[in-house]
Amino acid sequence: MARVLVDVMLKPEILDPQGQAVQRALPRMGFDSVTNVRQGKRFELELADADPATLRATAEQMAEKLLANTVIEDFKVTVLSSDVENA
Repeated sequence: MARVLVDVMLKPEILDPQGQAVQRALPRMGFDSVTNVRQGKRFELELADADPATLRATAEQMAEKLLANTVIEDFKVTVLSSDVENA
């Protein structure tokens, strides 16, 4: 088993109303140093393949077909471990 992360973020040119709402709320909570917030989502996948290249390719296909809307979102695949049971 292997663990793979897929981080999906809105492309920089896409308006992010949820991120803007968080950015406006943080100073009211005393966090005055925040200059920008962009929100996204993370998928943690466990896959039954141990070859890192195959894991990455499989996760990229999943992201392109289902996990991300590639018209408005970018994604990044990170292969964490090729053996979840020993991680």
